[in-house]
Amino acid sequence: MEDTLTNLSTWGYLALAFFSFGGSLIVVAAAGVLSFMGEMNLIVSLLIAITFNFVGDMFLFYLGKYHKEDIKPYFEKHKRKIALSTLILRKYGVWAIFIQKFLYGIKTLIPISMALSRYDFKKFGFYNALASPFFVLVIMLSSYYAGDSIKSLFESFKEYPWVPFVVLASLLATMWYSMVHFTKRR
Repeated sequence: MEDTLTNLSTWGYLALAFFSFGGSLIVVAAAGVLSFMGEMNLIVSLLIAITFNFVGDMFLFYLGKYHKEDIKPYFEKHKRKIALSTLILRKYGVWAIFIQKFLYGIKTLIPISMALSRYDFKKFGFYNALASPFFVLVIMLSSYYAGDSIKSLFESFKEYPWVPFVVLASLLATMWYSMVHFTKRR
C-alpha cells in the first residue's frame, strides 16, 4: 500500500494533468482524496485539473471548428450522440457547457457539436473558463471533504473484497441502460 501511495504522489500530478485533459471525473475525485490524505497538494491539484480541463475542451472545440473533415470518420458511428448533444445545446444553451462536464458519454461531443454549429470561439472560451473551475472545484472539494468517509469505505473493502466489484458492475449496468434508454427515439 505504501508503494502505491508513493507512486501516486510521484506520478499523480502527471496523471491528473493527462486525465483532466480528457475530462475525467474519477481522477479529479481521486486527487481530492489523495490531497486529503496528504499525498498531493490540494492547491496544486486544483490548478492542474482546472488548467488541463479547460485546455482539453478548447482543443475539442478547435478540432470541431477547424478540422471537421479530419474528425468526421471517427464520429460516423456516433451520429445519434451528436444529435443528442446538439439537442442539449439547443435546449440549455450556454448551460450545456456547464452540464456537459458532469455527463460521461457526451462530454467530448458537446464542444465538438458547438464548434460544428458555428458557435463563437471566444464565447465558448469565456464560458469554458467559468465551467472548468466550477467542475473541478465541485468534484475535487467534495471528495476532499469526504476523504475520511471514502478512506474508511476503502478500509471496509478489506473485509468484503467482493463488494466493490458488485457495486461497480451495478453502476456500469445502470449507466449503460440509462444511456441506451434515454437516447432511443420515442
